[in-house]
Amino acid sequence: MPDKKFFENLSGGGKAIGVLTSGGDAQGMNAAVRAVVRMGIYVEAKVYFIYEGYEGMVDGGENIVEVNWESVSSILQVGGTVIGSARCKAFRTREGRLKAACNLVKCGITNLCVIGGDGSLTGANIFRTEWSGLLEELASQGEIDEEAIKKYAYLNIVGMVGSIDNDFCGTDMTIGTDSALHRIIEVVDAIMTTAQSHQRTFVLEVMGRHCGYLALVSALACGADYVFIPEYPPEEGWEDHMCSRLSENRARKKRLNIIIVAEGAIDSNNQPITSEQVKDLVVQRLGYDTRVTILGHVQRGGTPSAFDRILASRMGVEAVLALLEATPETPACVVSLSGNQAVRLPLMECVQMTQDVQKAMDERKFSDAVQLRGRSFQNNLNTYKLLSTKKAASELPTTNFNVAVLNVGAPAAGMNAAVRSAVRIGITEGHKMFAVTDGFEGFSKGQIKEISWGDVGGWTGQGGSILGTKRTLPAKYMEKIAEQMRNNNINALLVIGGFEAFESCVLLAEARARFEEFCIPICIVPATISNNVPGTDLSIGADTSLNAIVETCDRIKLSASGTKRRVFIIETMGGYCGYLANMGALAAGADAAYIFEEKFDIRELQANVEHLTEKMKTGIQRGLVLRNENSSENYTTDFIYQLYSEEGKGVFDCRKNVLGHMQQGGAPSPFDRNFGTKISAKAVLWLSKKLKDSYRRGRVFANTDDSVCLLGMRRRNLIFQPVNELKDETDFEHRIPKEQWWLKLRPLMKILAKYKTSYDISDSGQLEHVHRPKPVEA
Repeated sequence: MPDKKFFENLSGGGKAIGVLTSGGDAQGMNAAVRAVVRMGIYVEAKVYFIYEGYEGMVDGGENIVEVNWESVSSILQVGGTVIGSARCKAFRTREGRLKAACNLVKCGITNLCVIGGDGSLTGANIFRTEWSGLLEELASQGEIDEEAIKKYAYLNIVGMVGSIDNDFCGTDMTIGTDSALHRIIEVVDAIMTTAQSHQRTFVLEVMGRHCGYLALVSALACGADYVFIPEYPPEEGWEDHMCSRLSENRARKKRLNIIIVAEGAIDSNNQPITSEQVKDLVVQRLGYDTRVTILGHVQRGGTPSAFDRILASRMGVEAVLALLEATPETPACVVSLSGNQAVRLPLMECVQMTQDVQKAMDERKFSDAVQLRGRSFQNNLNTYKLLSTKKAASELPTTNFNVAVLNVGAPAAGMNAAVRSAVRIGITEGHKMFAVTDGFEGFSKGQIKEISWGDVGGWTGQGGSILGTKRTLPAKYMEKIAEQMRNNNINALLVIGGFEAFESCVLLAEARARFEEFCIPICIVPATISNNVPGTDLSIGADTSLNAIVETCDRIKLSASGTKRRVFIIETMGGYCGYLANMGALAAGADAAYIFEEKFDIRELQANVEHLTEKMKTGIQRGLVLRNENSSENYTTDFIYQLYSEEGKGVFDCRKNVLGHMQQGGAPSPFDRNFGTKISAKAVLWLSKKLKDSYRRGRVFANTDDSVCLLGMRRRNLIFQPVNELKDETDFEHRIPKEQWWLKLRPLMKILAKYKTSYDISDSGQLEHVHRPKPVEA
């Protein structure tokens, strides 16, 4: 284990950081600006807003303003960018950049944090390479003196990618993409109800001039019948193929069709495919009642999602750390997300790869374009292809394997998307798929039936669990479950659920000595709002729940702001796991979050009250405190409410709110639909391989540790881990993993709420190189 490294020794004293947003706006930019400002002030650097992007940098004057802590209050939940963004022709000229350099030197700014797309970041890098030459030119014109050249000798640049299109290579998600998907899915869900009523076909046009990410993921998240994206044009004769797919779906009693078209969609000859063209084709060939909906700038608008706020906050803090650590030799870098890990990558390597995608598309090397887009994009495309087309029975392999799927534990949004994906991938693999209703309790009663491709149509957008789920563990039903498995000849088991699903599979593995029926491949897909399953950083359902919490907190903050001098104490779910409270606090801009994993006492409660008392003396006269339901046996929500009410008398008044089961309900977020779909597909493919490997003498027999696995997201990868190994990593009494990655983000929440704390940066500071895939052979 490397020694933990904290940033107390990284001082920003004497440094000046300029932050600007450039290019198209994206939800979450404000969260990034807020994080840069507050982290910069925290490390004692001066921080400046540069209004209106590069235009403000060139014009100078009132466009470059030093800011304080309160300057970024109440912007976390606001869409767009409060510091403005503009496309600037002047900055593209050396003359314009000369003016910009002069304005920055006057303010002593030699550290720039640029939030924008690849054009904005490329411009920043050109500016950096020219910097010393620009200063010399300014000195020769008498604008600055020789001392200024020495003092401001080099310019540091760190970029964050703010773009709803997710069109930047090197990062899994750009700031704004998740929020744009939220807007698209809200519209699709609304359209589906009207389309069903009239048996209509809807053609939806989404943004993405050069990148099909939004179209592809929304098609995956809503189960669209067809999708058109620039990186993967349809083959010659696509018109016939699309029409036959639409009519097949109608023949299967599907009352609506959804077709999603990226605005930059093209055919294999690089000719545009427009939404009107698709509509006319459907009307002429099939005679269906067809409508076009162009989403346009709706996708850029609205409040940022919880994911974008947390992503932008993490990136903003990482950007400041990167600027503090930068040397004249450090290349301009971009802070980025790989899996669940924040990374730093050389800016120009990412830009080059992004430009290579366009070049590959222009040259009609579409396989290369898809590969260059990265692993996440490829997975999305492959999963969509598998799930959208039902092959004819004659084309399918026949394995004679029976695979059962069940939900265990409390309902979590996204469970249904996972079941749909599992059933369809299983059928494509040639298996018979069986659905078990009401978890292991239903299993013991024989509530098991075969489920077909069409049975799971339209499941992705449904909340809760259509199969029905129970928390009951299989312990007292072992014999009955074994009997049902024998009667139905079940050869593999996919368990989608929370901590109970994990615990159940541990019990099944232990019971193998007594029941041979359990000697089959078993896979767990984690699905719980609490995000408390060992072996995974994220669980299906947690993102939807987080969004429900953040949405409520936004409303409560507005109520508190209106009343002035009011503190709200909000209780979240999660059992003993503080994930929802901690991440909800980070995404909602709360002042404190009480969790079980970090013990607190009366002194800390007192310190929090004093902190809020000080806050009420400023212009921000409201407070927000989150408490996990089981954070303390004695310091209950009522106790904390009464303590705050008493101690805050005369300074602020207090209200409490228990969010309850609203955190469990609702339609799944795009992230949960997509994550549930992809992780479940991967799980079934693993079960298929295990079934083939363990088939001996006419039957399946698997009794090794690695035949009962949990599939989880670990940092950057989806990994299968034997439950036997995970037992050692688990606190069974409190139903949480012994180590949880998100606790590293806890100091981040405290820093952004103006508390002094230490922040472990052991994982930071490593500049990595972009992984370039090998070109596909023709």
